[in-house]
Amino acid sequence: MSEVIATYELKGKSGSFEKKAEGMALGLTVGSWTDLPLLEQDQLRKYKGRVISVKEWEEAGGHRGKVQIAYPGHNYSNDIPAILTTVFGKLSLDGEVKLVDLEFSKDLKDGYPGPRFGLEGIRELTGIYERPLLMSIFKGVIGRDLNYLENQLRAQALGGVDIVKDDEILFDNPETPFVERIESGKKVLEEVYEETGKRTLYAVNLTGRTSDLRDKARKAKELGADALLFNVFSYGLDVLQELREDPQISLPIMAHPAFAGAVAASPVYGVSFSLWLGKFLRMAGADFSLFPSPYGSVALDKAQVMSIVHQLTKEDDQLKRTLPVPSAGIHPGLVPILVKDFGKDCVINAGGGIHGHPDGAIGGGKAFLQAIEAVIKGVSLNKVSESHYELRKALSLWGEEVKV
Repeated sequence: MSEVIATYELKGKSGSFEKKAEGMALGLTVGSWTDLPLLEQDQLRKYKGRVISVKEWEEAGGHRGKVQIAYPGHNYSNDIPAILTTVFGKLSLDGEVKLVDLEFSKDLKDGYPGPRFGLEGIRELTGIYERPLLMSIFKGVIGRDLNYLENQLRAQALGGVDIVKDDEILFDNPETPFVERIESGKKVLEEVYEETGKRTLYAVNLTGRTSDLRDKARKAKELGADALLFNVFSYGLDVLQELREDPQISLPIMAHPAFAGAVAASPVYGVSFSLWLGKFLRMAGADFSLFPSPYGSVALDKAQVMSIVHQLTKEDDQLKRTLPVPSAGIHPGLVPILVKDFGKDCVINAGGGIHGHPDGAIGGGKAFLQAIEAVIKGVSLNKVSESHYELRKALSLWGEEVKV
């Protein structure tokens, strides 16, 4: 049967959840039922939402319930905006209701592309297979010129990072225009490659009016861009899917979580982080998903973070895996716990933890790589720091190894 099954958590009085669930199933589909003539019931039966399960429990402050409702595929076009409007449009305005998950029948799920490259494809592009990837971020570049950006990119690449991404708030502007950023970035990284033999990728921030994005992304591809950073929740999941599906773009897409908290942060309203930053991003085609780590400067609850990672990386016959990118407040002392929690198939993403090193971004990148190598080899950071001064300086500045 073609359908999506929505799981909600909601507040209510004891014994009220069965009636609430039935009201939701009808209100979001055919509107009413028992007062319809039998002939109309027969005609509308295949459009009627159906309640699958209802669970209730008591907690401090009242009762909560978990409700599952199936919505027939006849009711909507197979795109995320239509489905979200169906299952959570007006319902999102109706008090404390949280959309926890959506399960798609196989025929509907077939309509979503998933990542073009995925975890395995990104490893092929970088040539890094046996450890987490290391990514750094441009910092303090607003109002700066292209020369400043080039110098910062060069330092990050010389530090050995695998990927450098634009800051999500770096938009197309007269000082560092989109096309020039790509061209100069390509030149700088080619020079570093010739000097060191290390190939670093650069993800340029794709911004502007929605109607211009496809052409800008195609232009980026023509110019030899390595990847795109995209503020997906400011533009919409369907825009991400359009970019992913365009054969003339064919670039890895890095989904930034900016604005996601407005929809997902509340424990009782909105959409779950696992659905918003996990399942939806993977289905729509993100190769990378950035999200706050459980122990950085903008920390998410660890259970929420691991639910995001599960959705991004669980085995799926239809979709490639999306790379998890735990972010915010990451420094070399956190590398052991990052690898413990996320394994080697993740991206370690640092801004201040790279640029704030006493030896600048070059020293910051080297310190992270020394920490990563130590963890992969099963050696403590403190032991390795005895013979690697970049890591020693980093641990002195940001604190000793975080114990796992």
